Amino acid sequence: MGETTAQPYKKPALTVDGVVLHRQNHKVGEDSCHILLIERGREPFKGRYALPGGFVDYGEDIKDAINREISEETGLQGLPFRQFRTFGGPDRDPRGHTVSVVYVAVVIGEQPVLAAGDDAADAAWFPLNRLPDLAFDHAVILEDVIEALNIC
Repeated sequence: MGETTAQPYKKPALTVDGVVLHRQNHKVGEDSCHILLIERGREPFKGRYALPGGFVDYGEDIKDAINREISEETGLQGLPFRQFRTFGGPDRDPRGHTVSVVYVAVVIGEQPVLAAGDDAADAAWFPLNRLPDLAFDHAVILEDVIEALNIC
C-alpha cells in the first residue's frame, strides 16, 4: 500500500468586526440610534467608512482581538460586546478569503468621545438613517444585526 502525501489546506484569515451602537436613552428607532464607523486609512477601501475591526493575531483570543481593535481604532475600552455571528463569504475582502466574527455592543447615555488611531483615519458616530457607503460587506452585516436584534 503506497503512502499518500496530504495536501495542506488553504486557510482563510480570521478577523473581528465590531458593531457599536449608541442611544441617548432607551427609545428605539433608527433616528435615535448612531453607529460607530471608522474611515479607513489604508487600502483596500482607503477613505471609505467601515466597522471597526481587524485581523486576529496568532495566539490571540477573539474576544481579546475585538477589544484590542476597538481600542486601537477608536480609543474606546471596556465595551459590553456580545458575539453576534460569523461572516465568511470568500469574496468579502479583496485581499483574500477572510472569516469575520462579528461582535455587538450597545452604549446607552452619553455618547463616548472617539479618538481615531492605528489604521483608522477617522472615527465618528453616524445616525443609522444617514449612513455613508460602507466598505467590504459591512452594510450587510449591519442590516443583519439591526434586523435580528431589534435594538434600534
